Parts: sequence; structure tokens; C-alpha cells
Amino acid sequence: MDDNVPQMSDLLLDAVRRYAEAYAGPNGVARTPIPGLTAIRATAPSGIDYAISRPLACLVLQGCKRVVMGQQTFGFSAGDSLLITSDVPTISQITRASADAPYYSLVLDLDVAAIAELAVEMKLGPVAQESPVQVEPSDAEVADAALRLMRLIERPAAMPVLQTQLVREMHYWLLVGKHGPIIRQIGPPQSHTQRVARAVALLRAEFAQPLPVERLAATAGMSASAFYQHFRAATSLSPLQFQKQLRLIEARRLMTTEGISASNAAFSVGYESVQQFTREYRRMFGLPPAKDTDAAMHQAYPGGQPIRRT
Repeated sequence: MDDNVPQMSDLLLDAVRRYAEAYAGPNGVARTPIPGLTAIRATAPSGIDYAISRPLACLVLQGCKRVVMGQQTFGFSAGDSLLITSDVPTISQITRASADAPYYSLVLDLDVAAIAELAVEMKLGPVAQESPVQVEPSDAEVADAALRLMRLIERPAAMPVLQTQLVREMHYWLLVGKHGPIIRQIGPPQSHTQRVARAVALLRAEFAQPLPVERLAATAGMSASAFYQHFRAATSLSPLQFQKQLRLIEARRLMTTEGISASNAAFSVGYESVQQFTREYRRMFGLPPAKDTDAAMHQAYPGGQPIRRT
């Protein structure tokens, strides 16, 4: 099996390269017809990306990337897999990519229901709480399942019959491989992790509205004190901090991609005070909104393409 890993990795890289080159948009993202499976391509090191990541597995096939969560920094490169098992705030950056050797990765959104079903069938018990982010060398079986998924895309007639079982198989190999213990933290529907996930879904849907912790706790089916404790353990943030980061990340997206002014972005995401928005924005991103937006646009448009702020 080990002797075949380099060849299989090369085949997977080639399959992802061909798909990404054919279908990637300007941002380098190429979504596949298989829900939750995405190819990524970059021909230069990227700027810093701020996000609240969803549970996912990322197989890096060429180039390097860095992800920061809280005080932890994870560097990973070709042959590594990044696993994120909770909705956590991350800062990421592609650190090695060029026109001659682009960065390529394949990302699979983790299917929580599939993981819960497999854990029951495999009689997997609960595990101790660990960091929701982990980097390990990619398992050969995971890479093989990923390659067969990419090949399946080239045979549309077979996709309705085979894609569900192949995605499930990839989750199986993740569960029994190096990332197994961290994935098992996701747990069954009534686990603390899944209860917190229900509150996170509400936060994502209504982040611009006031959300008392009591309502979030009720959504999770917990007391307010227990909810606060488990929410922080799962996401590394308090519910209020989590909502604030969602607001700021969305405001930054509105300014950098849609040309909206700082004041309009602030009100759009739920701030009542532009001064408070500016203060919290600078604390998170290191620059006030206008300067940060200009820097982001300069990186995206080195020729100085103007943006329209409304």
C-alpha cells in the first residue's frame, strides 16, 4: 500500500488540477457537482483570509498553507490533511504557490449525519475533547477515495448511483485513520458538540440581530451556564465574541467585494454605532475599515482598479 501512495497522490493531483483549471472562478474555487466537494487553485500566495470555518477535511496536493486558530498555528503542505471539526474562527493564508507550481487542494465538507451513523455502526465510543483543528499526513485510503470521487465526476451517468456511497466511504476512512479521534468529537445528534452546532446555525442565520444567550441556550437544549461552557469549549469563543466575528467578517466581505462603505456595512451587519464598528474592526483586522479595504483591493487589483463605495 505504501509503495502506491506517491503514484496515487500524483493521480489525485492531476485530477484536481484538470478540474480546477477548467472550472475555477476568479477566486480559485471550483465547486464540483458532488455537494460539499470543492477543488481549490491559487497561482500566487494569498492575502490573509478571515473566516468562521465549518467542519471540513482539506487535502493539500501541491503548495503550502497556514491556518491560525486562537494561539495555535498550523502549517501544512502537499501530502497533509487539515481537519476542522467545529465552527471555529480561523485566519488562513496560502504561503506557497506560483504560476509554474500552483497551490491545489481538495476540500470535503464533513457530513455530520454520516459521521454519526458510521460511529453507531462501528460501535465507536465517545472521546475526550481535543482541539477542533488538526493537521496530519493524508491517509492513503482517504486519498484513494478522493481520487475515485474525482473520477466519478467525469462519468455523470454514474454519479446518482455511486456518489453517496463514495462520500460515505471517504468519511469511513477519515474515521478509522489518523484523524479519527478528532472527528469522533462531532458526536451523535444529542452530544454537546451537536447541541452547540444548532446554536451556531442560529447565530449564522441571524447574526445581525440581537441574540440573547438564553435563546441560544434554549436552541441547544442546555441551561445558560452549561451552554456558555460548552460553546466556548467547542469554538474557543463566547457566543457574543462569535457573533461579533461573524458580523465583522461579513462587513469586510461587503466592503471588499461589493464596494459598500464602512458605515453602510456596519449598519447592514447589525451595528448601531459606526465608531464602535470601526474600533472593533481595527482590533480584529489590524487596520481601520477604509485602510484595510484599500489594502485588500490593492492586493486583488495591483493596477489600482478603483472600487465604488455606496
